[in-house]
Amino acid sequence: MVNAILEFLQSTGFVAITWQQIVMMLIAFIFLYLAIKKGYEPLLLVPIAFGMLLTNLPIAGMMEPGHDGQSAGLLYYFYQGVKLGVFPPLIFLGVGAMTDFGPLIANPKSLLLGAAAQFGIFITFIGAIASGMFNAQEAASIAIIGGADGPTAIFLTSQLAPHLLGPIAVAAYSYMALVPIIQPPIMKALTTKEERMIKMEQLRPVSKVEKIVFPVVVAIFVSLIVPPAAPLVGMLMLGNLFRESGVVARLEDTSKNALMNIVVIFLGVSVGATTTAEKFINLQTIAIVVLGIVAFGFGTAAGVLLGRLMNKISGGKINPLIGSAGVSAVPMAARVSQVVGQKENPSNFLLMHAMGPNVAGVIGSAVSAGILLTLFQ
Repeated sequence: MVNAILEFLQSTGFVAITWQQIVMMLIAFIFLYLAIKKGYEPLLLVPIAFGMLLTNLPIAGMMEPGHDGQSAGLLYYFYQGVKLGVFPPLIFLGVGAMTDFGPLIANPKSLLLGAAAQFGIFITFIGAIASGMFNAQEAASIAIIGGADGPTAIFLTSQLAPHLLGPIAVAAYSYMALVPIIQPPIMKALTTKEERMIKMEQLRPVSKVEKIVFPVVVAIFVSLIVPPAAPLVGMLMLGNLFRESGVVARLEDTSKNALMNIVVIFLGVSVGATTTAEKFINLQTIAIVVLGIVAFGFGTAAGVLLGRLMNKISGGKINPLIGSAGVSAVPMAARVSQVVGQKENPSNFLLMHAMGPNVAGVIGSAVSAGILLTLFQ
């Protein structure tokens, strides 16, 4: 009887658990707290945190690949959707179905602000290489955090540096959740009070024909220039065509609701499952977190500075705050531009103007990922 009890105890995870796994569980609890209590990106942080918790349970083997005829762990099967590059494009399909590209079509110049915000990606790539800790593929995967687009970061990392997927995804989504905290100090430091008070003219109406033609043209144009970006941009534009065509309401609804929610669950849990203790607790992870904030900061700063330049060229008609929305955190970055601008001038309404650079940033981050894939895959 005693031997049976001892054998049972030896088979439990309590005996096999390590301090590193305990640390990872504590990190998972912190993420759950931030998501549930503070409301930071809960749709993604809750599944990511729970995936992190499950993968660090000893003996459970949730991420075991399976061998000698044994079945793999449940989360390993989920992860194949990330590994094969299926989940991120499906997320983009849903994002496209929810996105109104009208502000970008009405003011094409805002595409420049979305492009400028990608500057942080390439600055961080140089910094990661210069650190001597990462090769070109790893540096490219870390740099894409600057685009503030979680699915794009996951897509690129799964292709170039899958062993870094956990820390990069966690860093990307953490910084996306912290947009309202990270961006305002940078925006205020790089603009004057007078610039922040600038009121912009109302955008012109965009016709239905323009909205239907836009996703078709962008899908063709971008895919021809940067073929590796086709999976992301193609699905983004297909979802948008569902929205704007007005004839496939059921497909639009499924893309942005049921399908989107299902994929978010699988994607979040899969990403969390890659954050095993042995892969996450190391010096590289700390470097990734630091470089991620550098990427995000430079991206925000580049957008604001180009906004200032465009303001000078336009004769004071453009509020440079909308440049900060060039990062791909939709629509949170645009809302931050609105909030900061309205604090200086309560009659200021920048949201729709900021949505132009914001949705341009989604396209820009996908194109940047395509360029990096072309160079380093």
